[in-house]
Amino acid sequence: MFSHILLPLDLDEPSSWRAALPVALSLARHFRARLTLYTVISNAHAAAKAEWSAIGYRELLSVAEARLANLASEIREPPEISTRVGSGNIWRSIIGDARELGADLIVMSAHRPEMKDYLIGAHAAGVVRHADCSVFIVRE
Repeated sequence: MFSHILLPLDLDEPSSWRAALPVALSLARHFRARLTLYTVISNAHAAAKAEWSAIGYRELLSVAEARLANLASEIREPPEISTRVGSGNIWRSIIGDARELGADLIVMSAHRPEMKDYLIGAHAAGVVRHADCSVFIVRE
């Protein structure tokens, strides 16, 4: 049913993938789908950390790519896994790269656990509203 699953995650916030990663892995194994671990370097983060310098930005990308590769290497009995780092507006990057990669399912967490309400977080809500493919929201 699904052939390519995109798992957006925030590398600095384990709650963004703690519950969603096992779900994405289970679905990828069940459907024999590829899984792409994905993170976004937001414009605000790039401005603050790299100060918009090309060298600083390349370093941000390299660190994110290495961290995604490390996470992928820790997965036991993996399905086919790839990694990708996007940039810009978070939910728009998720949607655009999902489209470009040909993902037919996006699996993501709804919000951080410290939020005590039942609202979907802003990024997840943007993805749900605008994605061309199915979106599976995982709550902790």
